[in-house]
Amino acid sequence: MGTQRRKILGILTAAAVLACGLLAAPWAPRLSSDISGDRALAEAVRPLLQKPADQVSVVYLEDGTAKFAGFGADEHTEFEIGSVSKTFTAALLADAVERGELTLETTVADILGPELADPDAEIGTVTLAELASHRSGLPRLSTDPASLVFSFLGPVLHRDPYPASPAAVLDHAQSASVGGRGRVSYSNFGYAFLGQLLAKAAGMSYADLLQQRILDPLDMEDTYAPVTADNLRPGAPTGRSAGGQRQAAWTANGTAPAGGIRSTPADMARYIQALLAGAAPGSKALDPQWDSDGDGEQVGLAWFTQVSSETPDRAVTWHNGMTGGFASMAALDRDAGRAVLTFSNVATGQEEAALTLLKEGI
Repeated sequence: MGTQRRKILGILTAAAVLACGLLAAPWAPRLSSDISGDRALAEAVRPLLQKPADQVSVVYLEDGTAKFAGFGADEHTEFEIGSVSKTFTAALLADAVERGELTLETTVADILGPELADPDAEIGTVTLAELASHRSGLPRLSTDPASLVFSFLGPVLHRDPYPASPAAVLDHAQSASVGGRGRVSYSNFGYAFLGQLLAKAAGMSYADLLQQRILDPLDMEDTYAPVTADNLRPGAPTGRSAGGQRQAAWTANGTAPAGGIRSTPADMARYIQALLAGAAPGSKALDPQWDSDGDGEQVGLAWFTQVSSETPDRAVTWHNGMTGGFASMAALDRDAGRAVLTFSNVATGQEEAALTLLKEGI
């Protein structure tokens, strides 16, 4: 075993021992009794919410109208949206294609050019479509030794596990293996790489690209990618783990394209309504294009579309997200023009609540 690997294993072992003293919950999350917004929606969703929960906000979209309900939160409460951030990165790609700046078949080598460390490496032939649909073969997380340590220690110590810079993400991806290329295998690392490639092609930072191409056109003033803790807005909330531990903000630095965006239910309602109407930049990202598994699921650019054997005439397009202290879900019935969004300041997924409301209505 190499010296570097022994060092990493030693750190991980020490962290695991340390974790034993950190797992006792200082506070048990309980769903807030402070209800705001639409009472009928609140009563419909309350029995569907998974525990533990504290502050939860729900959005019900139908026929171009948004209804909001909150428990200790309202439509202007800020949440980390986790991997729902990937849908914004996918929209940036689809928008760049619509602008004629890139194509889905543009490769890593096309963008990096002479900066590609090894011109003969397979990573250079990976396309933007493969990255955006989780078919690139890149692993779920970076295999860079330092990144692996942070990805383990971050959740244990309730810190952001993604400190790698944009330059580091671009560098680490070039030395990563692409085993299983062509099959859908969910990759945070692949999406971080995709977002940084899009930023590089546009000649600006990911945060600026997001602002100019998506957020400004949709008037999403309360949505942003802070990238580092220094850029968090005043009063930016933090969440809790399911065990009740307070979590630091996950700003994600170079991994922001995969999960570093913060938003509000009101802004997200505006975004999803524009997607449903085909009016948002990069709306074509929603369209399913590749088979994801053998159970009727397909993937587009970030978005998954599922057709149930019980309701073969109804497709659900969805994406969820989770950070150390927040959880989110976006579920869309594009044919019905309906969507349900859930946001929580506890890392407890509320996917079933969203899917049930989408199916049954209120």
